[in-house]
Parts: sequence; C-alpha cells; structure tokens
Amino acid sequence: MTTTIYRIHLTCWTTSFRYPNLISGTQPTLPVPPLSTLNGLISAAMGHPYTISNKEKFGFFFTYESRGVDLETIYQMGQKLSGIKQNVLKREFLIDGSLFLYTSQKTIARAFSAPHFQLVLGRSGDLASVREIKQLASVMEKHEIEKIKGTLVPFNKPYAKDAACYFLAAPIQALPRSFDNSLPRRNIGTAPFYILDKNHHQSTPLQAKGIYDDDLDIDIFWQ
Repeated sequence: MTTTIYRIHLTCWTTSFRYPNLISGTQPTLPVPPLSTLNGLISAAMGHPYTISNKEKFGFFFTYESRGVDLETIYQMGQKLSGIKQNVLKREFLIDGSLFLYTSQKTIARAFSAPHFQLVLGRSGDLASVREIKQLASVMEKHEIEKIKGTLVPFNKPYAKDAACYFLAAPIQALPRSFDNSLPRRNIGTAPFYILDKNHHQSTPLQAKGIYDDDLDIDIFWQ
C-alpha cells in the first residue's frame, strides 16, 4: 500500500528535553523529544492547540551533533514574592539538533511553511528553523521495520510474531503525550516509552507499521 507523506525538516543550535519529575540537581536531557514537545511545536506552527491522534500517520526522527553542560540560574518561588530564592544548577543540552517530522496531514505541512508563532524545540530559548518541506509521493508502507533510531516506541505493545511481548534494548521513561490548554497546564496521556537515541541499532525487526525513507536510509515508526 502506498501513501503520500510530508516530511518537515527543522534544525536548532541548541535544545534540551527535560526528564520528568527532576526539579533539583543536575538536569539531564532526553536524547529525543517527547510527543508533548512535538504537539506543542505543531500547535505553534498552526496557531491553535493540536494533538496528534492515532487516526493519522505521524512519525519522527531526531539527531544531534554533540552534548554539552552549562550553568543556569533559576529562581525558586513560593507563595510570597519575598520568598524568591536564586540557585545555580547544571543543565545538559544537545548541540546542532535536526528534527524530521513525517505526517500524512497536508494542513500540518502547510502550517510549517508559514508558522503562526515562533518555533522552539525544547525550551523557550531553543529557536528552531524550518529547512525543508518535502512531499514524499507514493511511499510504500511497511509492517516490519528494523532501521529505526532517534525516536520513541510505546512500551506496552508486542513487537514480535513469536513472543507475547518483545522488549527493546533501550531505556524506558514515562513521558506525557500532550498538555491541555488550561492554566496551569495538565499533562494528558502519560505512558512509558522506549527511548531510541540517534545511535540505536535494532538487530531484530519490529512487527510495527511505518515507512522507509531512502534519503536518510532509516525506517520511520508510526506513533
């Protein structure tokens, strides 16, 4: 079965994807963005809240050149302004990030051609630029993927024909799928994911849907 897919390429000088529930000490970064970050990125481009659904085809690949650590000043606030305290912590960040979004929705691709709001990838200072929007016509969908990296894979699904459950050789982290539009924001759909960094090597094919991108020589997993 063939389908038309749009590939959106974005880059950023620096980015940082914080680990959930870490509020003190050194702040490490995830090697790939959670789905909530991608939902926020698409929402900024479209100009209104948007949440990726399982009714559409959507995937991504993220890579970067290197890592770094910087000192950052934070301000800890209580209920009174007089209780504000200043603190310095170490924050890890990724350098020269490159994000490829794959979507079957033409409206999403069109939004990135003229974003409604400024695009950021990670934190508010991590400005992102759109490098290319390309239509991949007549892409053949796959039901077995192997060249997969720089992405997320849900933890609670079997990925092998001959086993009740197949585990990937990758770290697992509970991550939010999205946030609502209330104040304060509330996370929606937190679930465990395998975190596949840019150097991940999958020795056994996964029984999962996706496509092959011959430009990058990778398989893209449909989220």
